[in-house]
Amino acid sequence: MPDPDHIRAWQRINANLTTSGRLTEADVESLAAQGVRHVINLALADHPEALTNAEGRLAAHGMDYSHIPVPFDAPDDGHFTAFCKAMEGGDRPVHVHCIMNWRVSAFLYRYNRDILGMAEPQARALMERQWSPESIDHPAGPAWVRFIADCVN
Repeated sequence: MPDPDHIRAWQRINANLTTSGRLTEADVESLAAQGVRHVINLALADHPEALTNAEGRLAAHGMDYSHIPVPFDAPDDGHFTAFCKAMEGGDRPVHVHCIMNWRVSAFLYRYNRDILGMAEPQARALMERQWSPESIDHPAGPAWVRFIADCVN
């Protein structure tokens, strides 16, 4: 099945990992058709573009759901630890999303670099397909620069 490019900021990382921005009700069906078994949401539930009743909608399509609400202006190591735990679970297809795929790309940068041992330039190139925290013109920019600089090792 072709990738659902209609999903905001869709990105396939590998055969078992995809990412995106916010999801709509129609996107849930697309994820199910892709064989996704677990969805990790890093966005706040009260964001105007958040999918209402995400857990119930995903469960109706046989998908597990982990919600790790990361305030855009305050990502921290506790969020990253919860993300790493949610990523555990073997060889099942996982989809990670937020609103714009910015949080997700930064979290995956650290995960790829620190947990999977990916070379920093390769991990950065994946992140920069979506954004570069250093170039964001937003008051939260410095928080994200600090977040990606942190290392769990």
